[in-house]
Amino acid sequence: MSRMISVEEAGEAIIHVGRRMYERGYVAANDGNVSVRISQDRVLVTPTGMSKGFMARSDLVVVDMAGRKVSGKREPTSEVKMHVRAYELRDDVNAVAHAHPPYATAYAVAGIPLEECILPEVILTLGSVPLARYGTPSTEEVPESIEGVVMRSDAFLLKNHGVMTVGPDVLGAYHKMETVEHFAHISFIAGQLGRVKPLAREEVDKLVNLREHLGIKGPYPGCVESGTCSVGDSVDESRLVKMIVEEVVKTLREGKHALD
Repeated sequence: MSRMISVEEAGEAIIHVGRRMYERGYVAANDGNVSVRISQDRVLVTPTGMSKGFMARSDLVVVDMAGRKVSGKREPTSEVKMHVRAYELRDDVNAVAHAHPPYATAYAVAGIPLEECILPEVILTLGSVPLARYGTPSTEEVPESIEGVVMRSDAFLLKNHGVMTVGPDVLGAYHKMETVEHFAHISFIAGQLGRVKPLAREEVDKLVNLREHLGIKGPYPGCVESGTCSVGDSVDESRLVKMIVEEVVKTLREGKHALD
């Protein structure tokens, strides 16, 4: 387990990341949640029912590893058990971020993982971004749904829900959120152009070797290389774009909105 930080440091980091998520449009209204592990059995989390762009240090809540409130004037996020589950499963994780960045969440709504080897930076830092099965927000279904994916990836989509990222510190977890959204945005635009071309196996191998040389830590789920990609031709890419657009429009029309 990496070094723990003080409650004060953790609080400042959470406030900073919350504002960045809000300003970049990764969350709306009271969506999203962020946490930092401050000791072996204590976690500092964002409150429920409050915009992540307008939090103060006094709004944050300390919980135990069962998700029960230990201190704080507000109540913890209703998704606290999802955070705790990540800490239980990964000793190397000290921070968790959950948000609804539009492009990545569109892929989650469409049920499509971000798995193609198309961007060197993503291959180096994340590999693919798998899709966790759907779980009803604020229930035990969500922490149960992440168990398989969090063990093999630092970033993943929550089906019909959003994105979750983990890291050794909260800024690192947040930066992975930015990378996922950037990946999703470029993938979507490339799909509209009709020519998503994953890198060849030999190019991917070079990047994986570079990842090891640079000492980049964390699990590595890999990605789908050229020639094995299920969306590697223009017909499939067109279907992919159509599926995403149809699902996003449907969701907007029905007014579906996951509460945090």
